[in-house]
Amino acid sequence: MTTESKFPTLEFIKSEQLREIIQTKEVGKDYLIVDVRDDDYVGGNIPNCINKPSATIKDSLDSLISDYSQVPQIIFTCGLSKGRGPNSAKAYQDELLSKNINPDQKIQVLSGGITEWQKHYKDEQTLIENYDANYWNQNDNNVHTNNPNTH
Repeated sequence: MTTESKFPTLEFIKSEQLREIIQTKEVGKDYLIVDVRDDDYVGGNIPNCINKPSATIKDSLDSLISDYSQVPQIIFTCGLSKGRGPNSAKAYQDELLSKNINPDQKIQVLSGGITEWQKHYKDEQTLIENYDANYWNQNDNNVHTNNPNTH
């Protein structure tokens, strides 16, 4: 079962599509990226994303909605976007719908998460910041994918 089939109401976005958005649209006005990694928020991140750890996402929903529900597109990510990213996006979507706020907001999850993103864009400074090659090289040996906090 794919991650996408576990979350049928969520839309997944590919790295290439997000790259196009970042390069052509204005963050905070046209789109927002929410990275829900917890203590694994290391190794690099997408520029201008906001970090809302998944462990506290339920407590952050009201402020996320208050601050960003007017942004047309919100993209969630985590280590691999198999658990925390989709679960956080679903929680946000459910809360938004329960409050009947901006039902047209596009809520998406980055396929493959930051792990996939850094494979494509680790050498492009406008697409990744705080990049630590040692972190990713060390974790290429399945250390990263075996850590339950990365999903």
